[in-house]
Amino acid sequence: MMATKPMVFRKGGKQRRGKGFSRGELKKAGLSLKEALKFGIPIDSRRKTAHEDNVQIVKTLLEEKKGKKPKRKSKS
Repeated sequence: MMATKPMVFRKGGKQRRGKGFSRGELKKAGLSLKEALKFGIPIDSRRKTAHEDNVQIVKTLLEEKKGKKPKRKSKS
């Protein structure tokens, strides 16, 4: 399973794990903010950048989440 944290670039070209995906990355992946929260994808509203690597991570997470259907509890 892939990490649900995005890669963020510091000054000088260094990379680190971010707190969540930016709105632009979610938009490029075809996902709204409400849907991302519903699927448990973290969002960082302070970030403004949209990196293509993070967009691909969101797309693969979305495919994994949509493939799994939630189990319903039976009423007994």
